[in-house]
Amino acid sequence: MLDLIVEPLQYGFMQRALVVAVVATVICALLSCWLVLIGWSLMGDAVSHAVLPGVVLAYLVGAPFTLGALLFAGLAVALIWLVRGTTKIKEDAAIGTVFTTLFALGVVLISKNPSQIDLHHVLFGNLLGLSQSDVWQIAGLATAVFVVLVVKRRDLTLFAFDRVHAHTLGISPATLSALLLALLAITIVSAVQAVGVILVVAMLIIPGATAYLLTDRMSRMLVIAPVLGALGSVAGVYTSYYTDAATGGVVVLAQATLFAAAYLFAPRQGLVTTALRRRPAREGDSSLMVT
Repeated sequence: MLDLIVEPLQYGFMQRALVVAVVATVICALLSCWLVLIGWSLMGDAVSHAVLPGVVLAYLVGAPFTLGALLFAGLAVALIWLVRGTTKIKEDAAIGTVFTTLFALGVVLISKNPSQIDLHHVLFGNLLGLSQSDVWQIAGLATAVFVVLVVKRRDLTLFAFDRVHAHTLGISPATLSALLLALLAITIVSAVQAVGVILVVAMLIIPGATAYLLTDRMSRMLVIAPVLGALGSVAGVYTSYYTDAATGGVVVLAQATLFAAAYLFAPRQGLVTTALRRRPAREGDSSLMVT
């Protein structure tokens, strides 16, 4: 058993993959708690897809990957706010319009330069091909987001549950909304290099949704989501090593497995747990009727 754990750690690329997978998943999981509560899961989907043309342009001009992704993440957020604020179109329609347009632009750019860009790495990441500088870059961005989330956690939680009350206390919902969107963009940029623009969506939704099934306290949710995310990442990286499967995809499947377990067996909301609680009550009622 010990050999199964130690063997992958003999390789530098596996060490880097484990570190980045855990770091990226933890910060995504932490942010996902607020995204799930506010109902911004689709926003995470939008921004992650919208960075595609920025990534492609960065590859084409030889600019840093992070710079192109961050610019288009910011552009996507700005365009969504602009469309939503200057028209009668609802938020979901504005999000759908902006992210599909930018994603399509990225696809067109790739189709025009197929020999220069590895589409597979852009869409699904390259967790096993990260360099040491990539690790430091991702860790730096994740640390910055983590610090801000911890410092502003009370304000963000109040914003998620009651914006009107937050406003009466002198907290600007618009400012917190902009802050959360900025943190979302930075988080996506830090994670997309590892798992790609498609799989990062799952990392921004599944851990928070899983924790939400397991607890009704925000303080516990902020602990459970990162812990489950980290466990899923480690399990996914190890599983991909021994099965020779796509690492990013296996990491997401591991997190989805944890969600399925919570969906079925969560103490209060689990499907199986709820059915088992109701069964004795029903049996008691039927015996009473017979009597």
